[in-house]
Parts: sequence; C-alpha cells; structure tokens
Amino acid sequence: MVAHDPSAKRHTTESGIPVSSDEHSLSVGADGPIVLHDHYLIEQMAAFNREMIPDRQPHAKGSGAFGTFEVTHDVSAYTSAQFLQPGAKTEVVARFSTVAGEAGSPDTWRDPRGFALKFYTGEGNFDMVGNNTPIFFVRDPLKFQHFIHSQKRRVDNGLRDNDMQWDFWTLSPETAHQVTWLMGDRGIPATWRHMDGFSSHTYMWVNAKGERFWVKYHFKTDQGIKFLTQEQAGKIAGADADYHRRDLHMAIKRGDYPSWTLRMQVMPYEDAITYHINPFDLTKVWPHADFPLIDVGKLTLDRNPTDFHSQIEQLAFEPNNFVPGTGLSPDKMLLGRSFAYADAHRARLGVNYKQIPVNAAKCPVHGYVKGGAMRVQPAHDPVYVPNSKGGPVADARHFPENAVWEADGPFMRAAYTLRRDDDDFSQANILINRVMDAAARERLVGNIVGHVLQGVEEPVLSRVFDYWTHIDADIGKRVRDGVLAARA
Repeated sequence: MVAHDPSAKRHTTESGIPVSSDEHSLSVGADGPIVLHDHYLIEQMAAFNREMIPDRQPHAKGSGAFGTFEVTHDVSAYTSAQFLQPGAKTEVVARFSTVAGEAGSPDTWRDPRGFALKFYTGEGNFDMVGNNTPIFFVRDPLKFQHFIHSQKRRVDNGLRDNDMQWDFWTLSPETAHQVTWLMGDRGIPATWRHMDGFSSHTYMWVNAKGERFWVKYHFKTDQGIKFLTQEQAGKIAGADADYHRRDLHMAIKRGDYPSWTLRMQVMPYEDAITYHINPFDLTKVWPHADFPLIDVGKLTLDRNPTDFHSQIEQLAFEPNNFVPGTGLSPDKMLLGRSFAYADAHRARLGVNYKQIPVNAAKCPVHGYVKGGAMRVQPAHDPVYVPNSKGGPVADARHFPENAVWEADGPFMRAAYTLRRDDDDFSQANILINRVMDAAARERLVGNIVGHVLQGVEEPVLSRVFDYWTHIDADIGKRVRDGVLAARA
C-alpha cells in the first residue's frame, strides 16, 4: 500500500468529488460482486469507452505545438489585417501531419505533409490550411474525395494498393506536378522542422485603401531543407513509427525551437485577368521571376502541448476563418474546403467545436448561436436579430466585406478557362530539369520504380509509363526500363 502523502493532489471524480480508492471497486464484501452504484467505477469505464474521437479523414496522423508569429517587415501596403502590421506578435498553434495514413501509421511513409496554422488574432482566428508542397493533386473539389479514397485502403481486403493510386493519378493528368514532388526528395522530409510550408492556395489581401491583391504564403524553414531516402524512411518506419512526432516534441523540450520565415508572393489584382497561367489553379505555381518572394515575419514554435487530445486531436482548422484584410479567392479547391473543413469538424467534434479551448478565439465573441450539444459558453438574450434589446450589431463601416471579386457567366461544370501556358506537364518538367540535379533525378526514378513494382499491373502499368513520358521523355524511358528489368 502506498503511504499517504498529505501534500499530494487530491484525487477526485470529474465532478470534483473526492475519491476514496483508486485501486478497488465497491463490492458486496471482499469476495462479492461489484455494484452498479459505484459511480466512480462507472465514470472511469464509460469515459474510457468514449475517449477516442473519430480520426480526421485525411491528415489523421500528426502532432503540433504552440508559438508566436512576429511581423518583421512592413506589408501594410498590401493588407490591413492587424496581425500582419509591423511589429505585431500573435499567438499561434501549428499542426503537421501526413495525408493518407491513419492515426497509427508511420510518420515516414512517402506522403505530402500537412502544414496548418491557427493565428489567435485580435480580430478573430485566422487559419491557413497548407502543405509542405506549393501545389496539390487536383484542381476541383469534386475530385478530392475520390483522390483520398484512392490513397486509402481497398474495400475488399483493407490493404493500401499502389495500383489503385496510379490508376487515379494516370487518369488525372493534373496530378503530374504534385506526383513529381511526391516521388522526389521532398516526398519524405527528414523532420517536420526541416520542411517548408505553403498555403498552396491563392488567397486575397486587402489594404486600408480597399486595394486588393492575390497572395501565396511561403513559410521557409530556418533549419534548412533535409530529406530521407526511401531506404532510410523504410528503416525508420519499422523502428519508430512516431519519428517525426517525437522529433518535434524533443526539439522544443530541449529548447531548440524551430522557426520559419514567412515570405509572400503578391500579385496585383488586375494581373490575374491576363496572366499566362491561371493563378487560381492549385496544380500550378507562380514563377518567382514574375512574383518574387517578399519577407513578412517569423514563426517560432516554443511550447509543446500538455494534453495531446484536447490541444492537438481536437484542434480544428478551417480556411473560412479569415479576418478583415484577408480573404478567399476563386480557387475552386479553396472554396470547396471553406465548406468541407468546418463540416468535418461538426461531424467529428460536434457543432460547438469552436468553444473547445484550443479552437476558441482569444478576442470577444458576440453572436446569436445558441444551444446544441456540448455548448459550454452561455448564450445571452436576445437570441435573434434584428432586435431592440441591445444585442450585437454588424459594422460594415469599420469592417467592410471587401475581400471579394467579380464573376459572371452561365452555370456549367468545367475546369478553369485555359490560358496560353496552361497544361498539366510543363511545370513538372521544369521541376525535374531546372530544380533537381542529376542525383535527385536518379533518386526520383528509383522512387518511382520501387513504388510501381509494389503491385501496379496492366493496364495501369502502361499508363504509368505514358504518364512519365509526357512529363519528361528521358524520365519516362528510365522508369520503363527500370520496371521491366526488375520484372524480367
């Protein structure tokens, strides 16, 4: 029996009632049955049965940390957002993740990494849902669910299937740019600390004069880019499935705080009309020669979560959280996500998920929402608008809804209107031949061949060869030769 320590914290139920024993259930005599009115036992068992919430559909495996974002350069010419004004410091929480794997999957599988940020600004929460790549696999949200299903598990045997993945990719040419990134060196970052983060999407900024700009966020790692080879990643996956999660936690614990420099691409509003590629297509990047990066500020993570479940698992990001001076764009994937993310949180966490402390705004919240499961912040009369009872009122004069754009045309189901240089393969080819060196191209081929050899069969196999030949004839030949030689 453990000796009583009078200075120890008193063990209580979740209602704060003192617990007399944390070892023995209430029973009828020492040898008799336990009783149903042992409310503490029932509370413990019931809580245990319900302590797991559903996984996120994509981005199930991940972790995160807290920190600050400090503006170091003046970008007030482009945005009036308070948290982006010179010298502003804002509390931030970040979450990094894989996309396809479940909550227990290895951190070092080849997969894009999520890079999501929540800024607790004085004007409400601003969320950026990004990845460690500046592009994505598809440009229309109607294909997103199908893409994720192709990367998950088969219905019949519950196994992941490379043939299924390549079947989707080769039938969707717009995936070429992102798949080239994925199969290259940056497909497996050495740690989360050693990868960049991108908004990927195009967003809008609006300055104090009401002038509008299209922007892309680039969080450049101050630790430098480092990656794992496929062989290294495979060994780590078998030895430590939580390698990236552990690395971030331990780095912050020892005071080695990771940081990223925010740099922006800014496009004048009118330039989007005539630019030679569609600037809202998520499968494309903006060439830096046309829109060079400008410095904005520094993101530093310096505090680990103390309750992983409440601070990370229940952390909810949504691109529809944009504050005055910022806004969305005609990016179809972004517009789809502005509904989908919030809807996913309502399904997974409950309709009042924004009252969970990690998701709650740090500025005053005044609205007319009331009731619903797990509502913990009290509502106040009046609960309707318009009213003459002193309820909160909208203020279009101080907060004009000016992060908008013009649109007209018939309803139709179509991709973006093609522009002069809009195609699916050119930017992937540039990535291979202007960004990668010979050694990186060799690793690219090896990664593709190794992936294809794991279960990709005809007719998908022939489409894989054609897919890479369209991207780059030499890479396509080397992939074909490598696969056929290995199967000979």
